[in-house]
Amino acid sequence: MINRLSFIKFIFICFIVICNFNTYGQERIIKSFNDDWKFARFGSMSDGSTLEEPKNIDEIGFNDANWRLLNLPHDWGIEGPFRANLPNQTGKLPWAGIGWYRKTYKSPQEDKGKRVFIEFDGAMSGTKVWLNGGYVGEWPYGYASFRLELTHHLKVGEENTIAVRLNNKAESSRWYPGGGIYRNVRLVKTNPIHITHWGVFVTTPKVNKEQATVHIKTDINEEISNLEILHEIYTKGANPTKVEAQKTAFKQDCDIIINSPKLWDLDAPNLYEVKTTLIKKGKVLDTYSSTFGIRTIEFTANSGFLLNGKKVHLNGVCQHHDLGPLGTAVNVRAMERQIEILKSFGTNAIRTAHNPPAPEFLDLCDKMGMLVQVEAFDVWQKKKVKNDYASLFGAWHEKDLRAMVKRDRNHPSVIMWSTGNEMIELRDAQDAPMAVMLADIIRSEDNTRPTTFGNSRPEATTNGFEKTADVFGLNYKPHLYAEVHKANPNLPIYGSETASTVSSRGEYFFPVSENKKEGSGGYFQVSSYDFSAPNWAYRADLEFEAQEKNPYVFGEFVWTGFDYIGEPTPYNKDKTNLLNFTDPAEKTRMKEALKKLGKNIPPRSSYFGIVDLCGFPKDRFYLYQAHWRPNFPMAHILPHWNWEERIGKVTPVFVYTSGDEAELFLNGKSLGRKKKEKYKYRLRWNEVVYKPGTLKVVAYKNEKVWAKSEIKTTKKASHIKLSPDRTRITANGQDLSFVTVKIIDKNGLTVPRTHNIVEYSVSGPGEIIAIGNGDPTNHESFQATKRKVFNGLALVVIRSKKGEEGKIVLHAKSSGLKTTNTEIAATLKK
Repeated sequence: MINRLSFIKFIFICFIVICNFNTYGQERIIKSFNDDWKFARFGSMSDGSTLEEPKNIDEIGFNDANWRLLNLPHDWGIEGPFRANLPNQTGKLPWAGIGWYRKTYKSPQEDKGKRVFIEFDGAMSGTKVWLNGGYVGEWPYGYASFRLELTHHLKVGEENTIAVRLNNKAESSRWYPGGGIYRNVRLVKTNPIHITHWGVFVTTPKVNKEQATVHIKTDINEEISNLEILHEIYTKGANPTKVEAQKTAFKQDCDIIINSPKLWDLDAPNLYEVKTTLIKKGKVLDTYSSTFGIRTIEFTANSGFLLNGKKVHLNGVCQHHDLGPLGTAVNVRAMERQIEILKSFGTNAIRTAHNPPAPEFLDLCDKMGMLVQVEAFDVWQKKKVKNDYASLFGAWHEKDLRAMVKRDRNHPSVIMWSTGNEMIELRDAQDAPMAVMLADIIRSEDNTRPTTFGNSRPEATTNGFEKTADVFGLNYKPHLYAEVHKANPNLPIYGSETASTVSSRGEYFFPVSENKKEGSGGYFQVSSYDFSAPNWAYRADLEFEAQEKNPYVFGEFVWTGFDYIGEPTPYNKDKTNLLNFTDPAEKTRMKEALKKLGKNIPPRSSYFGIVDLCGFPKDRFYLYQAHWRPNFPMAHILPHWNWEERIGKVTPVFVYTSGDEAELFLNGKSLGRKKKEKYKYRLRWNEVVYKPGTLKVVAYKNEKVWAKSEIKTTKKASHIKLSPDRTRITANGQDLSFVTVKIIDKNGLTVPRTHNIVEYSVSGPGEIIAIGNGDPTNHESFQATKRKVFNGLALVVIRSKKGEEGKIVLHAKSSGLKTTNTEIAATLKK
């Protein structure tokens, strides 16, 4: 029998346990849900065969023992193989088909009484989800982030099986879309009363040097009495400090004053974080953290774009979402590297063509000082390809738009919302109300940024569409800037898509012609003299000139920053290939090549990039750098100087420089000093006769030496040089080192016309996850351990192994060349 003291002690212990149960885990719990999934494909398979989809895959008892085990994010398409009979418009990769992912996990007891959600940052595409055989929900748009609730099918304290079906339809994209759960997934567990999904909206309506008003709007899922709300604002960074806090009875809208605010700017991207806490009778119900920046933006018809009151010209590029040889599977380091490379030649803005990006991409842009136009769709109701978004538009456009804006509206990097790209509706004035409707949906969620769209139709500048956007984008219409501005003097305008110059890194064809249809080689490459462009496009110089003549144009977004998989214009359709040749002999040779190939045109990735698919600069990189970074001393010579078959032949030499004039020397002899003329952006020595040796340029600015550069005829290839972009990476199973492979001569110079096959192996706590070379025609697997270099260069991507520290050693060997290796340290400390 329990005595009185023991009974009191027992009751006290029970009281403590109950109190702890009521408070433990009441705050929001967010857990990565990326690891340990089972995966299988059905329908159209990677090898071209067809496999029937079994029944009842969503059920708990389905046998997935033989399925592949993997971690997310995952792109099944990039695994290949490349197939000649697949369309090169979408990369000749087998991304179309049905994919299933299954995962069994135990729900802990603390899930009792919780609302449990699964969040997908993106899954390509047609996503449907089941838990324990019960249907949870769907979201078909492959670029959308979305949340589904698991609570009603969850077995607390037991094993649970989640099943996800994707149906990636063929002919649903105009570029390589990838396939699979290619972005991050997480479980979110909340109290029954909680802040809604993306439910904290932070704006800065009043900003000056002395103080800023931070307006916080908080949405909760259910109104209850006696609820308090606490907002705490911190600086964000290595050593966060509390700046301000305010606790009141719950109200949806709250203003907090910050004194001496640190503004978010391109050169000083200062960030803050607000921690929002819901409290009832002293108990925490929910917490929610939001990153934001304090800054002002303004678009004007004459002064252009103002950031914090200062004019900023947008030196922008368009970017598709793939990460080159890595495919579409999200990796933060890979995205960070892309932004680093873009910034290095002067990019300060990115258009996410033609879809919402991964959320981590915008986190990086916030952190790194990059402006962003977030775009929603490639099409509206009228389709461009058979199974594209047009089939979803009617039922899903509002949900997708609201999801895009609510997810991304706290990012200071985001300065514009685009409702779409080159929509067919732009031809017809009757469709203009659709543009208004979409813009109104966006404004209902965020009225602090302008709406826009990419317009390629001349008629849309006069048929009413020009009045439906807050800022008006013109695709490939530099000749219309003045006309549109005159007709709409109060409308801010910009180049929403420009140039579309095409080139292959390190390829040069002769004779050099300014005809944009010339310069395509018989082996499906395009000359890097930077004149070639499709029929709708033009070289970069014309856009530079148009913007200088029309300074109210607040910037441009070049197509594109990086090469991407798919859309290998000018070789994307065999019926157009012969149009790329004016030389009769070349045209005849190409005609014979096409006859043999039939429809199997080899290129599988684009030529549009300022840098290639691996991130290696093309010559255009330096043309843009010279123009976009006028205060950066630089000079670049093209072409390379290894032309043994051209001795005695005219071989034009171009120089791209941020200087205003330059003198060129061949083997020490001056070939003349040239000065940039107005609206001329490259210096040209058109009559240089090739002799082996050294080309040197000395650039001047304001009559003073500004920059020097030289290139040399190399010796025979003798070595492989390996250069990691980082020699220390985090052992988290996600961090990467990008290793540049160069074929060099005995003097350490890159030998430009080499295509050696190099074989790679790795030892230590790392693995090779991709290799590439930047050749748009190459069909070797990105997952292979050997491949040719392309014009002297290749790329190897090394990934750390989770939780394993140590020395990673990459080995490289090639017949006739000296074997080499490089070391990378993997450590648990950042």
